[in-house]
Amino acid sequence: MSGTDDLFTPDFKPAPYWWDRTPRPDLPRADPPTEADVVIIGSGYTGLHAALVTARAGLSTMVVDAEDAGHGCSTRNGGQISTSIKPGYAELSRRYGPDVATAIRADGQASLDFTGEFIRIEGIDCDHRVVGRFHGAHLPKSYDQLSRDCAVTHPGYTTDAFMVSPQDMPGELGTKAYHGGCVFPHHASVDPARYHAGLLCVAMEAGATVIPHCAATNLARGPTGQTVTTARGRIRAGRVILATNGYSGPLSPWHRRRIIPIGSYMIATDPIAPELMDSLFPTDRVLSDTRKLVYYYRPSPDRTRVLFGGRVSVTETDPRMSAPKLHAELVRLFPELKGTKVSHSWMGFVGYTFDTLAHIGERDGVHYAMGYCGSGVGMAGYLGMKLGRKAAGLADGETGLEQAPFPTRPLYSGNPWFLAPAVMAYRMRDRFGV
Repeated sequence: MSGTDDLFTPDFKPAPYWWDRTPRPDLPRADPPTEADVVIIGSGYTGLHAALVTARAGLSTMVVDAEDAGHGCSTRNGGQISTSIKPGYAELSRRYGPDVATAIRADGQASLDFTGEFIRIEGIDCDHRVVGRFHGAHLPKSYDQLSRDCAVTHPGYTTDAFMVSPQDMPGELGTKAYHGGCVFPHHASVDPARYHAGLLCVAMEAGATVIPHCAATNLARGPTGQTVTTARGRIRAGRVILATNGYSGPLSPWHRRRIIPIGSYMIATDPIAPELMDSLFPTDRVLSDTRKLVYYYRPSPDRTRVLFGGRVSVTETDPRMSAPKLHAELVRLFPELKGTKVSHSWMGFVGYTFDTLAHIGERDGVHYAMGYCGSGVGMAGYLGMKLGRKAAGLADGETGLEQAPFPTRPLYSGNPWFLAPAVMAYRMRDRFGV
């Protein structure tokens, strides 16, 4: 290719592929009321699931967002639904003891189960499918580790995971880049923007009010609740829920010191031939690998395109600049796609944490859930539901994750200055397996 212009289709869009089918919601830019039982800051999966619970509990519920509803990663992700807990049981047991470890792992299983059941009960048309996830071993030693992990019992999980040997790879995935891998058959896929649109509709039908382009700029705690200052006026709130995740800014410095915003980048290819899709992706699973700088990818729901994502830059960059790098990695895995162009390229900010766990709790009268570490499609909604139950005073709002302390690090105030050297170190580890 002579340049990046040769990479892009004539109708290329620097925006999420999902937005073609589900345009941005057109909600009125109204002034908020002066008072509400519950004010929720953030209108992604977390905020809307919380709003649905509190609205159905009869509480006046106001959701405000600095951008369009669902402008962040709720409509920018890859649509993969897993059990969402990165640390293994042994690691969690060392940190918190076996009881808390089991409870945290159970939250992961519950998030997966909850999401599928919620979509079914509410009748949301979002291409939800239990397709399983293939996790590829990018080095031979990675396969050995996956095999050991697969053989270990997982308290709190029902994995039914099984290994795919290097010899059996042609029936699983059309690439020679992996040394086998592991399949998690209960993991699922979804069109994330359609899921968000359906959730938004359900929450508003329940009575929640959603006001876009109404940024919250200050929180002040008083004897009878909180005052939320927004770009369009002040709201006296009985309860406040912070649901900003990777887009958490200076509104709450305590939370900002605990969330690491990391850009995750994705591309969508131009349509490819059905026979090539069937050859490369015979199982229709969602896919990831054992790299520290993980790649995640899948066929589009209609199996016409490949959606490919990952972290390919040391610092944050423009999606037009990340697209050639993502495309090069896609072609490394699947050389047959060398001539396939890119129709969409976009990014979103993942909310990472120092302990690689999501967190839920209450701080200075503000309920929060955040830090999904790139696995938030299921966990964000599940913890949002739990937040809503807590805010509404309903039973069964407890989680294992709230028992884990929410750590920060010295000298960190929300600007991840350490990200560039960390990315370079992870690249070396991924290449040499050290």
